[in-house]
Amino acid sequence: MNAQNQSFLVMLRNGDAQARSLGQDISVWLAGRGVQSTLCEHRVGGGLDTCLPPAGRPWGMVLVLGGDGTFIGVARVCLGLGIPLLGLNLGRVGFLAEGAADWTARLEALLSGRYSLSRRLCLAYDVQRNGASVCSGVAVNDVVVSRGDMARLIRLSVSRGVAGHAGSESVGEMRADGLIVSTPTGSTAYGYSAGGPLVYPELEAFCLTPVCPFLNTFAPMVLPASAPLAVRVEEPRGEVRMTVDGQRAFPLEHGDAVLLSRCVDDLVLAQTACCSSYFAKLTKKGFFTQR
Repeated sequence: MNAQNQSFLVMLRNGDAQARSLGQDISVWLAGRGVQSTLCEHRVGGGLDTCLPPAGRPWGMVLVLGGDGTFIGVARVCLGLGIPLLGLNLGRVGFLAEGAADWTARLEALLSGRYSLSRRLCLAYDVQRNGASVCSGVAVNDVVVSRGDMARLIRLSVSRGVAGHAGSESVGEMRADGLIVSTPTGSTAYGYSAGGPLVYPELEAFCLTPVCPFLNTFAPMVLPASAPLAVRVEEPRGEVRMTVDGQRAFPLEHGDAVLLSRCVDDLVLAQTACCSSYFAKLTKKGFFTQR
């Protein structure tokens, strides 16, 4: 990354005084090195309409100041930009973001090219109802189809491939509280809590994890992302909903099909030279234990 021809989009957690203060410090620090920056608050459900890049100069990197939730929300709206994201953690978990305490060292690594890039697949979803699309978008971590507020099981069916085309096949059916379809990046989130596997983040795969399946008739599985999935609501009664990254919700009806495929754009994460490895991070965050 060349400081002479790059600029940063600095996304701040909405309403967070600490994020705004740090963002202003970063902007001053970058300006002192001849690098332009744009500060913008991330609003849930909002886009980049209020974040205007420098005239004639697109952003070269996105800095996200907040926790993993802010990072995921920003990643969804920035996917189409095709530029790397680096998170500086101001939250509790910080699995996707790096430590904010030594932010100057991390920015110096970015400007001097001492960083690596990690490409992660994302999910594209499309809810089909009576042959028409009623909701669509992208997910970084997971798409969950689950029951509503009533504590009752719902019936779901899963198929792989494009319905009506060669190679399309049924994966299985379940009665459960729900089904989590996660990316490898999201395998350390809700899917892991529900008993799903840890999947190396750069693999090209979908992780399917049922939530409290009746009689354990549907086991967690990992499938290649080369073919799309369809999760169909077979439950004629009760409330069913789809949740995207734990941040957006959409009500589903009997017969709806949630079509899931690999997003056209990958999430690109910048990782500075001082960032620990994936396995070291798993240990640090409590996924592994050491003697």
